[in-house]
Amino acid sequence: MSGLGRLFGREKKERGPTPEEAIQKLKETEKILIKKQEFLEQKIEQELQTAKKHGTKNKRAALQALRRKKRLEQQLAQTDGTLSTLEFQREAIENATTNAEVLRTMDLAAQGMKKAYQDMDIDKVDELMADITEQQEVAQQISDAISRPVGFGDDVDEDELLEELEELEQEELARELLHVGDKEEEPPVTLPSVPSTHLPAGPGSAALRMTVLGHPGSWSCRWLPLLLLLLLGTGRDPGVEGVTHYKAGDPVILYVNKVGPYHNPQETYHYYQLPVCCPEKIRHKSLSLGEVLDGDRMAESLYEIRFRENVEKRILCHMQLSSAQVEQLRQAIEELYYFEFVVDDLPIRGFVGYMEESGFLPHSHKIGLWTHLDFHLEFHGDRIIFANVSVRDVKPHSLDGLRPDEFLGLTHTYSVRWSETSVERRSDRRRGDDGGFFPRTLEIHWLSIINSMVLVFLLVGFVAVILMRVLRNDLARYNLDEETTSGGSGDDFDQGDNGWKIIHTDVFRFPPYRGLLCAVLGVGAQFLALGTGIIVMALLGMFNVHRHGAINSAAILLYALTCCISGYVSSHFYRQIGGERWVWNIILTTSLFSVPFFLTWSVVNSVHWANGSTQALPATTILLLLTVWLLVGFPLTVIGGIFGKNNASPFDAPCRTKNIAREIPPQPWYKSSLVHMTVGGFLPFSAISVELYYIFATVWGREQYTLYGILFFVFAILLSVGACISIALTYFQLSGEDYRWWWRSVLSVGSTGLFIFFYSVFYYARRSNMSGVVQTVEFFGYSLLTGYVFFLMLGTISFFSSLKFIRYIYVNLKMD
Repeated sequence: MSGLGRLFGREKKERGPTPEEAIQKLKETEKILIKKQEFLEQKIEQELQTAKKHGTKNKRAALQALRRKKRLEQQLAQTDGTLSTLEFQREAIENATTNAEVLRTMDLAAQGMKKAYQDMDIDKVDELMADITEQQEVAQQISDAISRPVGFGDDVDEDELLEELEELEQEELARELLHVGDKEEEPPVTLPSVPSTHLPAGPGSAALRMTVLGHPGSWSCRWLPLLLLLLLGTGRDPGVEGVTHYKAGDPVILYVNKVGPYHNPQETYHYYQLPVCCPEKIRHKSLSLGEVLDGDRMAESLYEIRFRENVEKRILCHMQLSSAQVEQLRQAIEELYYFEFVVDDLPIRGFVGYMEESGFLPHSHKIGLWTHLDFHLEFHGDRIIFANVSVRDVKPHSLDGLRPDEFLGLTHTYSVRWSETSVERRSDRRRGDDGGFFPRTLEIHWLSIINSMVLVFLLVGFVAVILMRVLRNDLARYNLDEETTSGGSGDDFDQGDNGWKIIHTDVFRFPPYRGLLCAVLGVGAQFLALGTGIIVMALLGMFNVHRHGAINSAAILLYALTCCISGYVSSHFYRQIGGERWVWNIILTTSLFSVPFFLTWSVVNSVHWANGSTQALPATTILLLLTVWLLVGFPLTVIGGIFGKNNASPFDAPCRTKNIAREIPPQPWYKSSLVHMTVGGFLPFSAISVELYYIFATVWGREQYTLYGILFFVFAILLSVGACISIALTYFQLSGEDYRWWWRSVLSVGSTGLFIFFYSVFYYARRSNMSGVVQTVEFFGYSLLTGYVFFLMLGTISFFSSLKFIRYIYVNLKMD
């Protein structure tokens, strides 16, 4: 064998596998690495979703997920590099094989040439074989790359992880904003699992025996998208016209919401606090701000409903109830607990069980649980129009006669019946959206309207005719006296004068506590704008009138935006009447309502929280509302106060005020502050007393108020009556030579708030069936706050009406 042949033989013996075998092995390795690459990409995506899921709620878990993601990305980079190296080496081996074939051909040619030319030197051929050696070294590198394990570093920069976590949160927040109206697509992990708790042990005392319930954490505390979330959340309440379209057989999710005593609207608890059929993992629905404020806590149920597919007595679950759980159900049924479900934003309600009470002798007390529910749903085309639940043809399962150590076996079932309706929109239905479970919409109450109109006409006529005639006579007499005495001595100017003319040098003397007075006027003006805005929004149909959640959200948003009005009015008038401590005035203005509201809310919310009611706001919602006030309400108050201070002109008083105050003569009893407060508060209250019953029946009862046109009319009547009464009482006070009208005008008509609070006490005791600590604390706490708001509003109207009237009469009075 020639030298070249021996060289080839030796290289082949040392190399082991042939080039074809090496190439095949490299291809197999490439396939394995490609699969590993796909697996790493999937794991990276999973860790990324885990980090997004936890976010700021569990920062430690999110950081751990990001660390694992970094390691996987390093492995993926190493795998990509190895794949590139393998591809390069495979090509190199293929090239080397080609070169070897060429060299073999050259070897054959060299052998032929050697035979032909014996003196042929093969050193040049050996140089060519050096190329083959290089190719063998490349092949050895490939073998080492395949057999050598790849190491991955664990050094991860903590700051980079935190930056990446913040970027993920921003991406998730942006995605939520894009889909904020689509609740079905939002992540369902917004509420923790609901623990099994006990319901009240006795009638009327449900608030004392409830276990604390977890609350949703679905509200972001970032203030930038806050106003957008509030605006979009105002219309997403159960019963709003839905936009969900279904195909035949599509699943329809039924959410369980809350339970509570029928006569205590504000005492609600989570449905899964009862011993009912409950999934192993509770998945809650994302809620709008209005729904959270309304006490909604929606969670997915075990009911399987498909669009236009009827179901006949399908088993929901089997349960074994202990004696304690049975007693819990008995207590709920005895207190007339009702449940609320939600299907496609349509609320459906029904009672938990059945109670039958017989006569005195013989007396019997029977309690049964509804274990079968019939769902009736109506559709038009591909939309659900109506939903209802019925137990009409169902016999309740008796809960009587169970021994303490005995278990009760129950089988819960349900049926679903679909029917087509010609009604195209939900709002076109004449019956209520709950199928008559709660009282229907109120009818127009003409007696209240006629009574209010008659009272307004009488008062306006009294002020316009009688008072103006008296004023005309007074002005004619005073001006005549001025002309007859003009030629006399100036010292005799006041001789023989009486009534309101004699106090013209004191009537514009600034009152004490002017900072507090200006704060009352500013906050009162804010609530006048707030109340008007809410009613106008209701008239324009900007939120669902059958629910309070949308109105709550709108009220919070409008309160934050109208804070500039309170700051402007308060600071502007404070600077006009000579106030210097305008910073303290702004702080007092922004605290005049927010501090009493916070104290009242703290007590009410603490009672709800301690007793496990869903009316207790979760911590994230509290932070959200606090952020609204800190970042929107308070800054707008300051900005409004600055503008009001800068735009204030000196107080325009028609009369010059003397340095020494005039002595006020003794006043008869009927001109005292108490009498003025009684008259000035009772007359505006009587104008709205009938309408006030329907408002209370809506807010604290089960009525559905939709007559916002009448409410706007009554609101205008209230303000008109307050202004007229204030002018009349102020005239009587000035006629008695009492110039201390500033605070008197605020208190006289502002006392209407006291009458409203007294009426709330009467309504609770005589017109409602509410009971229990939870309902009582909330009712009287917020009723007291409502009376305070009416005091601020009507006191502001009364003051500015009196001020306008006093300016008018003294401008028309001729004086030196």
